[in-house]
Amino acid sequence: MITPVSDKKGRAAFVDLGRQFAAQTPHSVPQIRSEMLELIDPAKNPFFGHARVQLFMAHRGGKPVGRISAHIDELALELPREQGMGPGTGMFGYFDAEDEAVGAALLAKAEGWLREQGMTRVLGPISLSIWEEPGLLVRGHDHSPMIMMGHHPASYQAWIEGQGYSLAKTLMTYDLDVSHDFPKLIQRIVSSGERNERISIRPVDLKRWDEEVQTVLHILNDAWSNNWGFVPFTEAEIAYAGKKLKPIIKPQINRIAELDGKPVAFMLTFPDVNDVLKRIDGKLFPFGWFHLLRWLRKPTRAGMRVPLMGVLKELHNSRLASQLAFMMISDIRNHAAREYGSERAEIGWILDDNQGMMAIADAIESKVNREYAIYEKAL
Repeated sequence: MITPVSDKKGRAAFVDLGRQFAAQTPHSVPQIRSEMLELIDPAKNPFFGHARVQLFMAHRGGKPVGRISAHIDELALELPREQGMGPGTGMFGYFDAEDEAVGAALLAKAEGWLREQGMTRVLGPISLSIWEEPGLLVRGHDHSPMIMMGHHPASYQAWIEGQGYSLAKTLMTYDLDVSHDFPKLIQRIVSSGERNERISIRPVDLKRWDEEVQTVLHILNDAWSNNWGFVPFTEAEIAYAGKKLKPIIKPQINRIAELDGKPVAFMLTFPDVNDVLKRIDGKLFPFGWFHLLRWLRKPTRAGMRVPLMGVLKELHNSRLASQLAFMMISDIRNHAAREYGSERAEIGWILDDNQGMMAIADAIESKVNREYAIYEKAL
């Protein structure tokens, strides 16, 4: 039996079931329950301000055995179809199932709801926004994910593909050893940029945090606007993201690049909070909050993830764009290794057709360590 989730109690059951599945999946990292509840709460997550969302749970013999979301991002419907979303495109996410039969029934339920809403195509898994946890893990099951990346049983790939889904896009993350210097060529590019008086690479300023958030997301909305799957941030989402991210922002490993005094690029780096969540099993009480707060003050030896970077479109396909990227990541690498004792970082996700970013990742000798698939199907 598959039933819709329609209230606070149902959302709690939905989150708890997801945590149960995560606990059974090797290398998965339990996330903080309250944070997961907030993401699916229409009163708290501004994504719901431009989206229609329906959650479903599957039960067998009175026992919960699966879950899924079906959702429609109204902003995504307005985008060109060639950019991945577009008119008639709905999505599914938060896919968990005890077995293939349950998975098939959940996908059919989500598809049926989307058809009723007038959708003609489905993409997924995307949970819930493209900016949260997009894609199904299809490579890299042998190690834990970093912050804000999903982790799924290997069996889900065949279950989803078995229901007629085909690959729409692959997202990749790159593993980087930050304990060693970059290749000599990259060092020369960085040194050349440092001698250019027009260029300034600076840390973000937490004293002007709200202004810095606006700067970063202005660049992001411009830089990514032609990318596959791009959906612009709303003002409410910008404010929400700023509030949620501030506790993990360390100025020296988050950089803004300026050209002639104008912000033209940024690179964000998050200490991998999954390091500590594994130790506290995603539980703040009774003592998890103490370990988390202590870790946030000084995330020593933490892995680092670069989830977002962007350069204004006016500089795309220029040597300056790649030079700014190398300069920012060089500064971040130096500070992460020196101040936090970090040994590895993860870059991404990166779209499989983003030749510029893949070239940068290759140039600094990083290697693909995880791949996520986003599937599509006609309804």
